Amino acid sequence: MLRSAFTAALFALSVAAALLPAASPVSAATVEVQGDAITVGGKPFAVVGAAGQTRFGLLKQLGATTVRTYGDETGFVLDEAQKAGLKVIAGFWLEHPRRGFSYTDLAKVGPQLQRLTEFVNRHKNHPALLMWGLGNEVEADVADDAHVWSGIEEAAKVVRRLDPNHPTMAVLAEAGNEKVVRFRRHAPSIQVLGVNSYGEALPSLPDRVRAQGWKGPLIITEMGPIGQWQAPRTPWGAAIEPSSDEKAAMLSRWFSALQPKVQGYIVFYWGQKQEVTPTWHSLLLQGGEYTRTAEAMAAAWGGNTPQGNRAPRISLFRLPQGNEWNRDQSIRAEIAVDDPDNDPFGVVWQVMAESSDLKTWGDAEQPPPVFPQAVRDPGPKGATIAGLQPGNYRLFVTARDGKGAAATANLPFRVR
Repeated sequence: MLRSAFTAALFALSVAAALLPAASPVSAATVEVQGDAITVGGKPFAVVGAAGQTRFGLLKQLGATTVRTYGDETGFVLDEAQKAGLKVIAGFWLEHPRRGFSYTDLAKVGPQLQRLTEFVNRHKNHPALLMWGLGNEVEADVADDAHVWSGIEEAAKVVRRLDPNHPTMAVLAEAGNEKVVRFRRHAPSIQVLGVNSYGEALPSLPDRVRAQGWKGPLIITEMGPIGQWQAPRTPWGAAIEPSSDEKAAMLSRWFSALQPKVQGYIVFYWGQKQEVTPTWHSLLLQGGEYTRTAEAMAAAWGGNTPQGNRAPRISLFRLPQGNEWNRDQSIRAEIAVDDPDNDPFGVVWQVMAESSDLKTWGDAEQPPPVFPQAVRDPGPKGATIAGLQPGNYRLFVTARDGKGAAATANLPFRVR
């Protein structure tokens, strides 16, 4: 049912975006699950958007309907989303066993459920609320996940008792090894299934989930061009990050594959986050600029970028002499950038150490040190790299058009 409903809802949104470019305020309405459909005020609702806490006006302009949170600053996000005309998947952070939490320890579970009760009562009447997101990848690194699903079930029961007007959703890390089968068995009070998935795993995900018996709404609650764990690597183990242009092409491909098969998808991350690099999962730069990925989002959702402005394109970025050299050598990097709107652009070069603070499951990482003295004679077509001690590094380049858009790329290299 909702496969067609999702397409119809997305089409209606694209028409509305074309006719009414200004954001219209959301209003309080009952959100229901009907089969595999999500409805708001009785009308099919397409969940398309991003996870993040910033630039909601731009996100809405791109055609998004929804923003996802993880449990921090929810009140602020609800208010800002309301102003922008967005709905919110309000995340409540359920603690992870991998961090020492036990769902069989009542002394820990009780206070968490009390915090959840207060959270729901505080936000349940907010007009921007779409649904409750209970946890995020809580089962990570757990050998026997039955107690995790049972803990999520208890949380879902609390929410459904307190607020029958907004559905409950749990978020799984992928769907392999019959995970959804076990989840369904232990958490029947969850009404919407969220799954985080990236890269080449995305096109097959809906069929893999449905094959395990899930019949309700399915939302891809985190998606991205490619995860660092999926990327090719250098001989010394550095993950090779796609450029912003390559990421945009990947996203377009995943959007096309997913749209007919799911009830929604959320892109990660609408903001800037250090994870392997400062740009890997960041849909925005630290200064708030968007990249070509925003154009891919707008094309899929029927929206547009501000004034139709397109980001610069990086068509070539290379180290012609290779990505390993001796410390007494200097190497020239080459780049070719153009702007499809013929906007003048500036190019910024930066050398950073390869990250040594690599975490798993999205845990916070510290940014690596920067070496400004290593960049010599920088310009719009190249830069010389010299004067570094032996070690592993990355060369970053950013092209900005001065109108809020940018292009990014980086290359790992090693100094012997």
